[in-house]
Amino acid sequence: MKDLLEPFLYPQNIFLYCLLLACIFYRKKGLWLLLLGFYLAGNTYFANMVRSHYAAQIGGSSLPQSNSTYIVLGCGGSADAMPACARARLDRLGEVLGGQSAPVIVTTRYCQPYQEYLLSQQQQPLVLDCFNAGDNTYQEFSSLSQRLNQRQRLQFITSDFHGWRVTKLIEYHQLNAGLSTVSSQTFRPLNCSWNCMLTVNLSNYDLYSKLIAEYASYLVWRVSAETAIWQP
Repeated sequence: MKDLLEPFLYPQNIFLYCLLLACIFYRKKGLWLLLLGFYLAGNTYFANMVRSHYAAQIGGSSLPQSNSTYIVLGCGGSADAMPACARARLDRLGEVLGGQSAPVIVTTRYCQPYQEYLLSQQQQPLVLDCFNAGDNTYQEFSSLSQRLNQRQRLQFITSDFHGWRVTKLIEYHQLNAGLSTVSSQTFRPLNCSWNCMLTVNLSNYDLYSKLIAEYASYLVWRVSAETAIWQP
């Protein structure tokens, strides 16, 4: 009972109900539109549908190709350590390889932690190439497209959060590539009981803000690339 009733007392839901009362009292169309937007963006049921749709779109291009060169996009870190997202991508690579040997490219500024972790997890010897391809995904793809043959079979590994952008960059650079993604908390469906239709969740606003940032980032880059403003 506590889990069912407690969400109604969260600040965002108190604001939702106060906004509903204001709509009823003042009867302004603008307030009703504000209420509708606030509710739809925060409702868990609709947000879970968005999460499912996004995951399905990314998962549709995730089948590895045989005789591929695997490319692990960098995820930051330092000369002595790497973040959890990088470790998850390397773990995903290990799952895809299944103990088999294959050419692997890692794009990161600090190669040693990536190399040590990957070689410690992989029993078979790997043809491993690690280099700093740039500070962001766009620079990484620009560097890779200059080093790789367009007919070469590639398999990119990144987080599902960046999966849509990576698929667009694969198409833009006309690479013969597939995509394997690492699951992140961003697209993990939230629990939705009967009260989720009457409440909003702040995690859903975070989801939409991240998606908007992802789409806007690609749009800005694409416009700047087409107008020759952006330089690798």
